[in-house]
Amino acid sequence: MDARADSFAGRAEHNPVTRVLTGLHSHSDIPLRLTLWNGMQYDFGTLPKVTVSILSPGALRYFVPPSLDNMAEGYVNGHFDIQGQAVDIVEVAANLAQIGVAKQGKFGRLFSALGHDRLKDAHAIEHHYDVSNDFYRLWLDDAMVYSCAYFPSQTESLQEAQNAKLDHILNKLMLKPGERLLDIGCGWGALAMRAAQKYGAKVVGITLSRNQHALARERVALSELDNQVEIRMQDYRDTDPRDGQFDKITSIGMFEHVGLNHLAAYFNKINTLLKDGGLVLNHGITSTDPGSGVTPLGAASFIEKYVFPNGELPHLSLALKEMQTAGLETLDVECLRRHYARTLTFWSDNYERHSDAIRAVVNETTYRVWRIYLAGCAQAFSQNWVSLYQVLACKAGSGEQLNPTPWSRAYMYKDKDAGFG
Repeated sequence: MDARADSFAGRAEHNPVTRVLTGLHSHSDIPLRLTLWNGMQYDFGTLPKVTVSILSPGALRYFVPPSLDNMAEGYVNGHFDIQGQAVDIVEVAANLAQIGVAKQGKFGRLFSALGHDRLKDAHAIEHHYDVSNDFYRLWLDDAMVYSCAYFPSQTESLQEAQNAKLDHILNKLMLKPGERLLDIGCGWGALAMRAAQKYGAKVVGITLSRNQHALARERVALSELDNQVEIRMQDYRDTDPRDGQFDKITSIGMFEHVGLNHLAAYFNKINTLLKDGGLVLNHGITSTDPGSGVTPLGAASFIEKYVFPNGELPHLSLALKEMQTAGLETLDVECLRRHYARTLTFWSDNYERHSDAIRAVVNETTYRVWRIYLAGCAQAFSQNWVSLYQVLACKAGSGEQLNPTPWSRAYMYKDKDAGFG
């Protein structure tokens, strides 16, 4: 704390503003510099990496208590400015939030249980995914895969890791030429196209995002895959098994939108769409709290309000329970939490590098929301506040013949080009 700030703090007992600042300052060493509207300056550590410029006394309310929700809300609405790298900003915010945690308890709900119906779900998807295709192009990989990548050697580029993830999923499913694959929540079509091009499958991809639907169809046409890939604007609940059941089903980064109270119906629907002995791979974010849907340090209402409305995270145990109840036998469970932390770090770094271009296609509030969201999620996965699992399951039945997988996991890691004979 410099001399001017020290003198200012000396009058804290007479000034509620300085009482707030000196209260926070007592919890050094945080690499943060606060500059006030009147030129006063507070250094919380010896080597500040982040500078927060508070524009008015009223902006201090976003630091009382210092939770991730409060601080993110103040930043995205322009009550203060921040200089520094996004990863450092989030780390500083998490350190400050620990102060509030000590006073107010550790956990808050990550997503609020607002209920789910078709209209709410469609609006939630539109809110999250229909920012603009140009926006996502600027920080995703070339194929625009918006889900956790897979880094088997930790040296892969983002593009290589996303291709590895797609193959990892399709290899687990033992996808063969001519098989019918349903991709629930198909995004911009990357998995559907790879399943057709590399594995020879017939694919139906479904999404509720108009932007994703339009671009995915365009990409399929440009790749001359129209005879193998169909992209539908469709709710998964409207997929009719009378149109033909599927050999394999993928759901990648989608069941977070389903809602805890609707998981049973979701997995039951998958069961009806699968052929006997068919395989499904569910790849999704989960809560690390056994009660499902909580996160530390108060990052709840910000995510709900600005980024991911109407989402709920189940604990892995709840997901497995509902799958089994729906007649889907769990065959393999793999945790990719560390892979998602690395993926999000790539995304956040890309976002920082392309900040000027991103500001050209979205407004300042949207720019700030996603800047904090991506870096914050990288922190959340690295700290095990949330996790991600791939769960491979089979449509259960009596008799060993209904489980088509080998007795060893080795097939999941073999070269796909060697075939699944």
